[in-house]
Amino acid sequence: MKESPKVIVVMPAYNAAKTLHMTYADLPRDMVDLVILVDDGSSDETARIARELGLELFVHHRNYGYGANQKTCYREALKAGADIVVMVHPDYQYDPTLLPDIVRPIREDRADVVLGSRLMGASPMKQGMPWWKFISNRFLTELENWVFGLSLSEYHTGYRAFSRQVLESVNLQMNSDGFIFDQEIMAQIVDLRMRITEVPVPTRYFAQASSASFTQSSVYGLKILWLLARYILHRSGVAKQRQFESLERRYGAGAAR
Repeated sequence: MKESPKVIVVMPAYNAAKTLHMTYADLPRDMVDLVILVDDGSSDETARIARELGLELFVHHRNYGYGANQKTCYREALKAGADIVVMVHPDYQYDPTLLPDIVRPIREDRADVVLGSRLMGASPMKQGMPWWKFISNRFLTELENWVFGLSLSEYHTGYRAFSRQVLESVNLQMNSDGFIFDQEIMAQIVDLRMRITEVPVPTRYFAQASSASFTQSSVYGLKILWLLARYILHRSGVAKQRQFESLERRYGAGAAR
């Protein structure tokens, strides 16, 4: 890692007009070289506000999904020369002022991926997390720990930092355009044996913050179970999955660059 790595913040946005100003205002911009916002077909003023704030803006002409939004975020961040990419949701649910804590383990070469965990430190339910979300989060996290052989406190956070090497190595395009993208990229990272660490982050639950419904969360949970089943088959050699294989491993060291 360079002595002064280029840090790029990416914001996957959908109808974030009410919270974008607050999120951007709290970013420690002395540590950020560029902020990229990808507007995934919003019907509000997200794009206009992003332009007013001077963000690097990319607009999808329709809503392609959370995973598709992240694919554009990471592709454009790599094109812009990022050494570290931090995903910050523009809905103000995660605290932007904690970005130095999220970036530090990568800057110090102690990790390749950093997850901001809501389940470390203060009780997330006291911060407003619905009880059913807390229980499902704990259940799925324990299951993922068992399959992946790790001991993380949470896999379902949207506050994440990646080294450039990670994003160049994983096969982003084979991942879903939906919410399961977050767990697919984690499976890829685990299979590549990248170093993962966590830092505690408080979270906010309020009317303007985005939150999946019970039905959406249930579908998401079922998709995680199917993902873990596929990963077990892949790891055991019974049914290898191209999705989990490193791009460098498949196509050579320069393929992803």
